[in-house]
Amino acid sequence: MTVDVTDLEAHRAALTGHCYRMLGSFADADDAVQETIVRAWRSLDRFEGRASLRTWLHRIATNVCLDALSDGSRRMRPFEEGPSGSVEGPFETRDRTHWLEPIADARVIPADADPFEVAALRQSIRLAFVAALQHLPPRQRATLLLSDVMGWSAAEVAECLDTTVAAVNSGLQRARATLASRSATPSAGALTDEQTDLLQRYVEAFQRYDVDALVSLVREDVTFSMPPFALWLQGPEPVRAWLHGPGSPCRGSLLIQVEANGVPAFAQYRRGETEGTYQAWALIILELAGDRIAGWNSFLDTETLFPMFGLPLTRAADAAVR
Repeated sequence: MTVDVTDLEAHRAALTGHCYRMLGSFADADDAVQETIVRAWRSLDRFEGRASLRTWLHRIATNVCLDALSDGSRRMRPFEEGPSGSVEGPFETRDRTHWLEPIADARVIPADADPFEVAALRQSIRLAFVAALQHLPPRQRATLLLSDVMGWSAAEVAECLDTTVAAVNSGLQRARATLASRSATPSAGALTDEQTDLLQRYVEAFQRYDVDALVSLVREDVTFSMPPFALWLQGPEPVRAWLHGPGSPCRGSLLIQVEANGVPAFAQYRRGETEGTYQAWALIILELAGDRIAGWNSFLDTETLFPMFGLPLTRAADAAVR
């Protein structure tokens, strides 16, 4: 079987998705995929077609990720780190490597995936699921992903991780129990019509900057976070206070819909200092529960995130597409 670099690159999206689930960061996943392709290219003489190219590459990628992870390393979400705060602060930040990061769907879903595969892949990159994976030891994380997302047999997983089938089954049982305890198993199904309408009402209220309308869309236990800030808020009234207070410069923002972490998301541009310009401000990902917003996540590292979607950091008003 003759394999060239084009054959390797054809698997980039699938490998990026796997590495993202392992590492919780698009930037780290992208680096891991680069290293995977380099290792694969250097080892092509040892690839004899005994496994599919896809399986072989995922074995390499898994071990690249395990090399990058220490036993205690995991990316977090602000509400996992401490109690909720208030609009009075403090406004401490953490390095980007501390936080779970979002990812663009287009970077992890192969262009030739069928509709059923697309639906499954979108579920497997939901923020809550990837965050829960971070609570698993690295080898358990790999075991669960290879088995439950990739669909590998216990024997295939054991060969990849250089362990026994019994150890794989035991680790898989513990990993599933951990995810179940965090209510983070991937759920099936697309957005309901009710949720699609909810997102439309959110966009309309945000672009009017109608705070009362926005707050009416959230649950009583809503979480509101803004990585890299460690501060997070919980409940409608703190969200209202934020929008009326520190968040008020968001009035007049433009929202551009994108697809991130398996759901519709929004690239937010605030008015720039130069008249007629807008500046990248946040990637907003909403987590929905029924007909309400359960999680409002505004990721502020736009220099890393916006290029992932092919979006500029600055744009003129007449170039802004809603």
